[in-house]
Amino acid sequence: MSNKYEALKLHHADNSDNESGDDELGPNISDLGPVEYPPGEHRLQHPYCLWFSKRPSRLLQGTEGYSQSLRLVGQVGTVEQWWALYSHLVRLQDIAPHRDVHLFKKGIKPMWEDPANRKGGKWVIRLRKDYGSRAWENLCLAMLGEQFMAGNEICGVVVSTRYQECLLNIWNRTASDIATTSRIRDALKRLLNMPASATMEYKVHSDCLKASKP
Repeated sequence: MSNKYEALKLHHADNSDNESGDDELGPNISDLGPVEYPPGEHRLQHPYCLWFSKRPSRLLQGTEGYSQSLRLVGQVGTVEQWWALYSHLVRLQDIAPHRDVHLFKKGIKPMWEDPANRKGGKWVIRLRKDYGSRAWENLCLAMLGEQFMAGNEICGVVVSTRYQECLLNIWNRTASDIATTSRIRDALKRLLNMPASATMEYKVHSDCLKASKP
């Protein structure tokens, strides 16, 4: 299993939004090679990659800046590999604001422009930061365990840190498939046991991409 366990720890130490922080995470690679499947471990239905990013500086806004900020932290193909990687990550409440952690199926980059995401969208859930850690763990486990009953629609999940709250996102391939997006919404409500203070909305990636352009 190829993982860079120190990546999130390094970026946790960088609480500023300076332009040099990305260099601390090492080269901007997009593939760690084939996933290993050790004998006796419990294989996941899909292999997954864990990514980390921080908000680009004002000089690097847009698709190119966002792509440069992404760092591939590790990949997993079994239940045991997931817990080995997860146990090395900085806890959510200790990650600086305006950072994102992405868990996506291998081969799908966590960007709107990726072919698997272009026609898709995402459910966005806003939670208090003190509730976010458990909800994020439950969201990851629900995806890894195929609990959304959405076939191949699920692309990945994201958690975005803010000062007093966090945003959980689940990305799917087809924004126009109302039945599937509704099924994902209902599963989220059931699996995350969200507090009454949580808010939830669906966003189409193409709309987000248009809004981000100058």
